[in-house]
Amino acid sequence: MMNEAALPTGADIVAARQGLAGQANVTPIFTSRSLNERLGMSVFLKAESFQRGGAFKFRGAYHTIAQLSATERARGVITYSSGNHGQAVALVARIFGAPATVVMPDNAPALKRAATAAYGAHIIEYVPAEAEREAIARQRAAEHGYAVVPPYDHPHIIAGAGTTGLEFLEQIPDLDAILTPCGGGGLLSGVALAVKETRPACRVIGIEPELADDAVRSFRSGVLHTTKNPPTIADGTRTPSLGQLNFALVLRHVDAMETVTEEEIKEAVRTLFLRLKLVIEPSGALGLAALMSGRLPELAGKRVGVVLSGGNMDAETFCSLLDDACMMHHDA
Repeated sequence: MMNEAALPTGADIVAARQGLAGQANVTPIFTSRSLNERLGMSVFLKAESFQRGGAFKFRGAYHTIAQLSATERARGVITYSSGNHGQAVALVARIFGAPATVVMPDNAPALKRAATAAYGAHIIEYVPAEAEREAIARQRAAEHGYAVVPPYDHPHIIAGAGTTGLEFLEQIPDLDAILTPCGGGGLLSGVALAVKETRPACRVIGIEPELADDAVRSFRSGVLHTTKNPPTIADGTRTPSLGQLNFALVLRHVDAMETVTEEEIKEAVRTLFLRLKLVIEPSGALGLAALMSGRLPELAGKRVGVVLSGGNMDAETFCSLLDDACMMHHDA
């Protein structure tokens, strides 16, 4: 059973925001008149790709590691991640002078793996079909005394991620809705908690790939569903399920959830690059993909915020997504 006392509160997000001051970047908001005309609404894109480490994950990693004692940090930290959280933990550990170990799948994006290594972390590679990443991390933690910094199912991680929502509403206070990508639910649960504490009338909508729709099924049924290594291009959403804390907060504070296809995700990435000159990874583009798909007609004429959760995409993936534009460039 989940411990209710473990759930973070709005006050925890405010405290996290204070602790992140001077460490996390206040990320910018982008708009596009042509995009607004195309969608029939006012869209505000919060680019967490401009966060330290290239994704929102820095917020939760910093807030969590900052709570550890000097002794705990000296023993080292460990996490398990396909990329963005791993490199965030590696970066924050370097800031604090703590050793870091990251358990990463053998199919993790090359850019994210290289960045994690460049920040000084020791990488343990595993084959997703043959091993469970969390089990590997917890075994190493027990052997070496490392502090485990989970990617999403932790109150400090959620509070840190929630500062994204708090900051968004400080920048654009009168939003009618905020769309947020969903993998393990750290960002979605944190943003939903922050938004409902600050502006209860603002709808919070989580977006997931169709190929990794465990959170949508969980939300609609009220029962936690799982998925095994979903083959989506949105690598940040290849989590097996929502975390326990995340699921509880999502059920309480999220208004709706929707899925998008792989082609819709790719089209959103291309649109962000070609129209707004923003490099956003597939996981980060889910919210815009949902708006462009037309699956949310109730948002017509509204002021809609979209969290672009990260921009860490390797050149090979980027080139394949740009498709025709990339081919034209090669032919020139």
